[in-house]
Amino acid sequence: MSLLHVSGITKRKEEAFLLRNINFIQEASQRLAIAGSTGSGKTTLLKIIAGLIQPEDGEVLFEGVRVKGPLERLLPGHQHIAYLSQHFELRNNYRAEELLQMANKLSQQDAELVYKVCRIDHLLSRWSDELSGGERQRISFAKALVAAPKLLLLDEPFSNLDAIHRNILKSVITDVEEKLNTTCILVSHDPVDLLSWADEIIIIHEGKIIQKGEPKEVYKNPVSEYAAALFGKYNTVTQELIQLFPSLENDNRRFIRPSDLRISFDGDGIEGNITSVNFMGNFYEVEVDIAGQKLTVAESVNLSVGDVVHVSLQTTL
Repeated sequence: MSLLHVSGITKRKEEAFLLRNINFIQEASQRLAIAGSTGSGKTTLLKIIAGLIQPEDGEVLFEGVRVKGPLERLLPGHQHIAYLSQHFELRNNYRAEELLQMANKLSQQDAELVYKVCRIDHLLSRWSDELSGGERQRISFAKALVAAPKLLLLDEPFSNLDAIHRNILKSVITDVEEKLNTTCILVSHDPVDLLSWADEIIIIHEGKIIQKGEPKEVYKNPVSEYAAALFGKYNTVTQELIQLFPSLENDNRRFIRPSDLRISFDGDGIEGNITSVNFMGNFYEVEVDIAGQKLTVAESVNLSVGDVVHVSLQTTL
C-alpha cells in the first residue's frame, strides 16, 4: 500500500480552476518535489493533502484512509501529516522550549533527538523574539516534527534564508528523513533544491500536472518552454538549429541545456563568436552567435567577448 494516493483532486475559485484533476502516488521514504511558477497551485495542493483545504472533487488517501477536509472536521488537519508554510511564525513572549512542549507528542528522548537533528539544542532557552530568521525556521521545523508526523509537507522552506542557514536546513531535512523516518514533499522555486534532492519531480502549470518524472528526465527533456524555464537556461531546438546540428533531426528533444553544448578552439564544431560571458561560480555562462543563432553554453574556462570558437553538441547527454 502506498503512503499517499492523490486522485482526481480539483479545486475552483469562483469560475477559475486552482487545481484540475491532480493524480499521483507517493511511497514511504520517496522524495517527491513539486515545481511550478507562483500561482500554479502548489500551496493549495499541499494544504489539501494536509486536510487544511477542502477540494471540490477527488480524494487524498493516506495509508489507505481518506484525508478529511476542514468541512468534515472540527479541527482541520491530519494527525500524521504536517504542513510547514514558508510564512513560518512563532508566538511572541515564549521561550523556544515552551513552544515545542505545546506541540510535543514524543517521549523526552525522541524529542531531544528532534532538537539535535534540527540543530536547535542551544536555542531552547531563547525567547522567540531573540531568534534569527534561520533559527526561527528550524524551531518551526522542530515544532512540526515533535507532533510525530509520518509525512512532512515543506512549502518553500528555504525562502528568505541566507546561504549559511539554507545549507543548514538542507542538512536538517536529510537527517529528518534518515534518522526520523519521515517522508517529505518539497516545494521550492530554486531548481538546485529540487534536482539535487528529489527522486521524482511533478511540474504544475495553471493547476494541472504537465510533467512528472525523475530529475534528470525532467531537466533534460522538458515538455514545454514553461517546464524548461523552471530549471534554468535552455536553447530552443528550431529548424535553424537542426541545420547547424543535423543529429537533432532524429532527436525528440524540443530544448537543449547549456551543458549539452561544448566549446572548442580546435575547429571541432560550428564556428561562432562569443557575445557575452557571465561568471556563475562553478562555470561561465557563455552566449555564442552562430549565423545569427544565439546559443547559451556552459563552459568551465573563462573566455572573452569577441573570441572566435567552435560549438558542438555533446555526444553523451
